[in-house]
Amino acid sequence: MTSQTPQPPVPEKDRPLRVLAAMSGGVDSAVAAARAAEAGHDVTGVHLALSANPQSFRTGARGCCTIEDSRDARRAADVIGIPFYVWDLAERFREDVVEDFIAEYEAGRTPNPCLRCNEKIKFAALLDKALALGFDAVCTGHYAKVLVGTDGTRELHRASDMAKDQSYVLGVLDDRQLAHAMFPLGDTVTTKEEIRAEAERRGLAVAKKPDSHDICFIADGDTQGFLASRLGKAEGDIVDEAGTKLGTHEGAFGYTIGQRKGLRIGTPAPDGKPRYVLDISPVTNTVTVGPAASLDVTSLTAVRPRWCGAAPAGPGTYTAQLRAHGGETEVTAELLADELHVRFTTPVRGVAPGQAIVLYDDTRVVGSATIATTERVAAKA
Repeated sequence: MTSQTPQPPVPEKDRPLRVLAAMSGGVDSAVAAARAAEAGHDVTGVHLALSANPQSFRTGARGCCTIEDSRDARRAADVIGIPFYVWDLAERFREDVVEDFIAEYEAGRTPNPCLRCNEKIKFAALLDKALALGFDAVCTGHYAKVLVGTDGTRELHRASDMAKDQSYVLGVLDDRQLAHAMFPLGDTVTTKEEIRAEAERRGLAVAKKPDSHDICFIADGDTQGFLASRLGKAEGDIVDEAGTKLGTHEGAFGYTIGQRKGLRIGTPAPDGKPRYVLDISPVTNTVTVGPAASLDVTSLTAVRPRWCGAAPAGPGTYTAQLRAHGGETEVTAELLADELHVRFTTPVRGVAPGQAIVLYDDTRVVGSATIATTERVAAKA
């Protein structure tokens, strides 16, 4: 195995790199840009305008797409002393992220829009434009590391601080994208308060700005309401595993596998325990609910794999992460005819089609794929 050390994203060491720093208006991206500039790189800041009507996006600190955020990013760039631009990627964002999000829910799947934004916007549309303009790398405030082996190959690894690791949402990056990615916060083993203290020392006004949460393009955080406004309400049945009707809903798209709250079922379960969403059928507009034990998944298939390096050959043992803030679980996985077949060493609960599964070899990100089907623990007779 080759030894690896953190390195700049391109091998030239006798000149500063031309770096395009994506600045969301938050503290992490501002500190990342400042660190890149302090390291001697030629840094330019850019804020991505992702909505044709930014006022409809979240205000304050709840998102990353508001007019306030663009102003915060500009002020941070001024303090750092770097040029700053706003690039309009609203149409691309609408097509590749927002419309994809709606279509996935309509099909009964549970998408991850942040992962899709990294894949399609920050490290595709933005990177392509950056390279066309002569930049060497795109810098973001993600907590992850790109390590370079002695043979020059690049690998994506978890951040030094697992509590802040964001490699899951970067698992879609391929070799070419990794070669031009820079994550200055990846080696930081500090609390978020220390990052804020660093921002304050640097004179960055975003030092005390709260973190963004949830989905940036849903203004009030009401995902079900957002989907209903786009897809329309469609009453259907909520049934148990035997097909017995327990209640009704206003659109199957408003539910996710593993959901417990908001089912509004009047009749309690025979055992008195909570029910969970087990299945969503967009064809029949039916939501099936049942006990927690029925959520246990033993294996899955995933499609559209993307590898952070060469695709794995043959079956292998890995750890897998199934949610942005989820833990690791041991799996065996094998790529067969462009489908990733995964078996869990221990059953896991609440795995939903449409989510990403990211495979790891220790701290190295092997790759990512989109969950298509799951196999559950056989019901006891």
